[in-house]
Amino acid sequence: MQNNLIRFDWAMKRLLRDKSNYVVLEGFLSTLLGEDLRINRFLESESNQADAMDKFNRADILVEDSQGRLLIVEVQNNRELDYFHRMLYGVSKTISEYINLGDDYEKVRKVYSINIVYFDLGQGKDYVYHGKTVFRGLHNPDDVLKLSVRQREMFIGKDAGDIFPEYYVLRVNDFDSVAKTPLDEWIKFLKTGEIDRSATAKGLPEARERLRVDALPDAEKRAYIRDMEALRYQRSVIKTGWYEGHADGRAEGLAEGRAEGHAEGRAEGLAEGRAEGHAEGLAEGRAEGLAEGEVKKAKEIAKNMKSMGVPIDTIMQCTQLSAEDIESL
Repeated sequence: MQNNLIRFDWAMKRLLRDKSNYVVLEGFLSTLLGEDLRINRFLESESNQADAMDKFNRADILVEDSQGRLLIVEVQNNRELDYFHRMLYGVSKTISEYINLGDDYEKVRKVYSINIVYFDLGQGKDYVYHGKTVFRGLHNPDDVLKLSVRQREMFIGKDAGDIFPEYYVLRVNDFDSVAKTPLDEWIKFLKTGEIDRSATAKGLPEARERLRVDALPDAEKRAYIRDMEALRYQRSVIKTGWYEGHADGRAEGLAEGRAEGHAEGRAEGLAEGRAEGHAEGLAEGRAEGLAEGEVKKAKEIAKNMKSMGVPIDTIMQCTQLSAEDIESL
């Protein structure tokens, strides 16, 4: 393992909740948000279901900072087409759970949703995205709705949108440049698990010293190595399934396009058929490969992980399968 450092997502679940290690997570959050941040406490990150149809609100880390704001930190290794919806649900659920029945609306917390994803989420050229609510004038787009003087005294921020949740998406696999800023140094660590000796971003020097694999107790070290091997295998299988679905869909679409073009008997029809078949086959193959291939492969991965003695909770997180599905394997 290069640099002998524990992956950040694994450390979040096992090490960063220790008060002596708050400095690492505080450094990451401060660097991302561009302000000095202090963790007040960790909060329950998996809420109870109100009924059988409700969903759990699972977050890798949910913290409250010294200003009373809530920060959700999630790491997602597996491709999820509806991940943006999951981000929205997680924030909405958190807001509703941390306001008591009968409280005034002013008690609603400011929430930051920080998502570290290891797959191509959406389309874009950057590797860090920030989203927030902005109220712009319909007739004058330069007119941004502000808080009143009294509201500014009561709430944090100056714009009306500052009260609303903010989202960060870190597509770490898309980082392929030299780390020139403190945030880049953190992104490089999230992607590679390595910290350059020259890195000075807040929290990274402490991470270099406190997140060493060789500092783990033997049982924890074995669990870490086992989880990393399972995760590596799971990524490989899912990636293979995606490419197979992609290739099959492309070939099928191209074949159908050629057949349709030949039936029309025109060169124009042939070209259009190929283009349309290619595009449709690519889209359909991609979707079907994701929907069918990932489920099948996820079950294979879960079965192998189960045979390796990996805990059910870890298998659920890696494969997105339910405990019942895993038990039945």
